[in-house]
Amino acid sequence: MAGTKLDEIDRMILAELQADGRMTNVELAKRVGISAPPCLRRVRTLEESGYIKGYHADVDARALGFEVQVFAMVGLVSQAEADLSAFEERCREWPLVRECHMLNGEVDFVLKCVAPDLSTFQNFLTEDLTAADNVASVKTSLVIRGAKDDPGVPFDVLESRLQQTS
Repeated sequence: MAGTKLDEIDRMILAELQADGRMTNVELAKRVGISAPPCLRRVRTLEESGYIKGYHADVDARALGFEVQVFAMVGLVSQAEADLSAFEERCREWPLVRECHMLNGEVDFVLKCVAPDLSTFQNFLTEDLTAADNVASVKTSLVIRGAKDDPGVPFDVLESRLQQTS
């Protein structure tokens, strides 16, 4: 099972940093019950191993003037690997696309998009997304409001599973 290569201290470090990535190493070490130097070594190892992909501020898109959030379900003409990769690369180039996920089932990709207003999103939709090579269909859903937006993973669930398997 994924995550079992990490010991309990590593998982505690990840959980604490996921909740507050700005805390000092001294505070982090105190919370996980080890001294600061080994804590810093563990954090660096977790970063180098890819368990920690980065640090960022969780900004309020609406407060910054991005009033529109849309999920776009995209169907492609071809699902050949080269075509899938080309579409993913194209998504990386579009600033309004904040997330891109390939799916299994009726829809090939779901995109999370933000825009300052509906006309900006509509221009993106008609001039970029639906006009892109290999795009067969696009269905959109405008977000009215969000009820939950938790980053990362639920470490309490991981800990519970690990205790059941030991």
